[in-house]
Amino acid sequence: MSDLIPPSSNGSGERESQHAAVKENLKKRSTWLRLFFMLVIILLYSVSRVVVGVVVLLQFFWVLFTSETNKSLESLGQSLATYTYQIVRYLTFNTEERPFPFDLDWPDGPPGF
Repeated sequence: MSDLIPPSSNGSGERESQHAAVKENLKKRSTWLRLFFMLVIILLYSVSRVVVGVVVLLQFFWVLFTSETNKSLESLGQSLATYTYQIVRYLTFNTEERPFPFDLDWPDGPPGF
């Protein structure tokens, strides 16, 4: 049974340095500022989802009555899709560029890869 319990001296220095690193990260202003921006951007994301839903419905009824897509709604839909892409990239820590209205302008086309 004593073989299952590791000796307390192994890794204690590593644990202390990890604990110190966590403490340091908790004190970083940039981490808390990012959290603030993430919360604001999550709110913007939820608003954009509602707008996407409205665009979808409007485009559907436009096609239903005219048999063709509305180019303005199509363009807005593409911009909203790109905006959503930018939001998700920021929220998942794939970029440090905050989406509109912070670091980036409103997108006017597909995302640049």
